[in-house]
Amino acid sequence: MDSEILNAEKILECLLENLEEGIQVVDKDGKTIYYNTVMGKVEGIQPSEVLGKKVSEYLEDVKEADSTLMNVLKTGEKIVGLIQHYGNGYKKKVTTINTTVPVAVDNKVIAVIEIAKDMTQLKELTESICKLQNLDKKINSHYTFSDIYGDNPIMKTAIEKAKKASMSSSSVLIYAETGSGKEVFSQSIHYDGLRKNKPFIPINCAAIPALLLEGMLFGTEKGGFTGAENKKGLFEEANHGTILLDEVNSLEPYLQSKLLRVLQEGYIRPIGGTKSIDIDVRIIATLNEEPEKLIESGKLRKDFYYRLCVLRINVPPLRERKDDIPIFVNKLIERYNKILCKNIIGIDEVMMKKLQEYNWPGNVRELTNVIEAAINMADYNSILTENYFDFRIACENSNNAQDIITNDDGNFHLENYMSEIEKTIIEKSLKKNKFNVSKAARQLGISRQNLQYKIKIHKILVEY
Repeated sequence: MDSEILNAEKILECLLENLEEGIQVVDKDGKTIYYNTVMGKVEGIQPSEVLGKKVSEYLEDVKEADSTLMNVLKTGEKIVGLIQHYGNGYKKKVTTINTTVPVAVDNKVIAVIEIAKDMTQLKELTESICKLQNLDKKINSHYTFSDIYGDNPIMKTAIEKAKKASMSSSSVLIYAETGSGKEVFSQSIHYDGLRKNKPFIPINCAAIPALLLEGMLFGTEKGGFTGAENKKGLFEEANHGTILLDEVNSLEPYLQSKLLRVLQEGYIRPIGGTKSIDIDVRIIATLNEEPEKLIESGKLRKDFYYRLCVLRINVPPLRERKDDIPIFVNKLIERYNKILCKNIIGIDEVMMKKLQEYNWPGNVRELTNVIEAAINMADYNSILTENYFDFRIACENSNNAQDIITNDDGNFHLENYMSEIEKTIIEKSLKKNKFNVSKAARQLGISRQNLQYKIKIHKILVEY
């Protein structure tokens, strides 16, 4: 029996030592009885220096009254997901997310376990990215309405709404598919508007962990929690300006609730603070999914949505305004001629038609990348033809697509459709590679023998 207990202890110790999280266990007196290697790395202390001691005895920054371990030992109530900032044994500030759990026998707490995840690097990286993004916005040129192209009636309506919104301080909600130009609209509303000389701070809500984002938005106050410092939040930094909440549906519901209060009451309260700070910040929020569906699924609070949606702008996807594609193409050729030191004269009619037939799942961003890639491949002083374009774009559509997939009775035949698509792709590849079978096979990712077989069964005429 003793050997079984010993084996169980060894297994448990092996498990705890190989976790990615730091683990600390204290007894009923608050003295450390277990401290794994990961926790030692986070706190910069050897486990041998900790065993038999209370937290306040080996960490100068942590007072016994502030220790989560000691608080849980007294109250018997667990603490989940608490952010802590404190100085470790190397005198370096660390940030952890801690869960502290009591161990009770006969309703008496005999020990407390703390699980700590080191967030120091992520916090520093997140803050650095935000600083760089904001610095980049100040150094580089920003978008204005002159950068939004389109004669399509739906697009014109969206632009007109955005221009009117720029002359207001009301909240704006922009709904658009990914790659449709939400950032261009957001910046244009700010930089062509009443607040153009004030800060514009974009925040990618999907890229920042919720536990860090709250402190970044509202700031922190010294004494609010272990190691907390007086630090301005982004709302305070953006006072009298604009905050862009990109992909706002990524926010946790409790953060949406806190932001709703800010929108309604016009003040913030730093984490750990007792005083309110009046702020005048305009909110522009973006969504890349339909708001109604997000509300239905519970990802977006209905009250938060209605408060954001004072002014709503729907930016149409590129497939719904294909008549704007020639305008985009000409503007992009002009732009990348300068960037890539080329002198592309234009684009031929056949290729322009193909661009207008394609459905552009990646929207304007995809079109931009396709044109840039084609100009890179094109010769100086040339016209963009099919040979310079992404193979997928050039072959996406067929003029007789309906004839390919249906018979006279109107029934759909998948095998005929797939066969005809394969034939069309092979023909395009052969033409692009000047009927060099070896090159075409490499491009298609199949063997030369396989391609020759397919040429034969599809009865493709190969020019030599």
